[in-house]
Amino acid sequence: MTLSVENIDLYYGASRCLSGVSLLAEPGSITCVLGRNGVGKSSLMRSIIGLERVRAGKIMWEGRDVAPLAPAERARAGIGYVPQGREIFPFLTVRENLETALAAAPRGSRVPSDVFDLFPILRDFLWRRGGDLSGGQQQQLAIARALTARPRLLILDEPTEGIQPNVIKDIAKVIRHLAKDRGMAVVLVEQYYEFAKSLADRIAVMVRGEVALGGIASELDDAAVQKLLTV
Repeated sequence: MTLSVENIDLYYGASRCLSGVSLLAEPGSITCVLGRNGVGKSSLMRSIIGLERVRAGKIMWEGRDVAPLAPAERARAGIGYVPQGREIFPFLTVRENLETALAAAPRGSRVPSDVFDLFPILRDFLWRRGGDLSGGQQQQLAIARALTARPRLLILDEPTEGIQPNVIKDIAKVIRHLAKDRGMAVVLVEQYYEFAKSLADRIAVMVRGEVALGGIASELDDAAVQKLLTV
């Protein structure tokens, strides 16, 4: 259940977006990717899930290079994704939004009841349209939708963006539970170091399409990380 991104390069046309990027995410642990806007964090996540095709390197998931696979095949292989901006379907109900993820689950699967244990508000709003939810509720729906397909790797791209503090605490609690209690591998993209540090087992700091600093979170120098976040 380990994700090992190995020296990947990504280009947009002739422009190099990622250069020799490597990343590790292990079962039961949280890997946080930090960096300012425009350094390649979201491009890295989109590469892992197959929305962008890498030109070089490997994306090893559970011992298999998934780089050649389409996004749907990666989802069926156990990779879940919560995109930046949530991207829920505004005119579908909460239930219908959740059911869209069942395409990546085994035939005959249903929305697992434990997503409502993690996010009880969704049970009350099953028949409410996604677009009528608050920003925090939409983020909870986006995470619950990803969990509906029972992923073993969960990738979250800035899940705290534009979210009120009380919901951020709830989301942090869920992320920690998924990794520590369920043994899931979690990759979390963040801009805010303090939030990342409170959750992360490993941290990778990106600057201009490269990992400028990375390693065990508790072993990294705070000042060095903060300096890179202001570059």
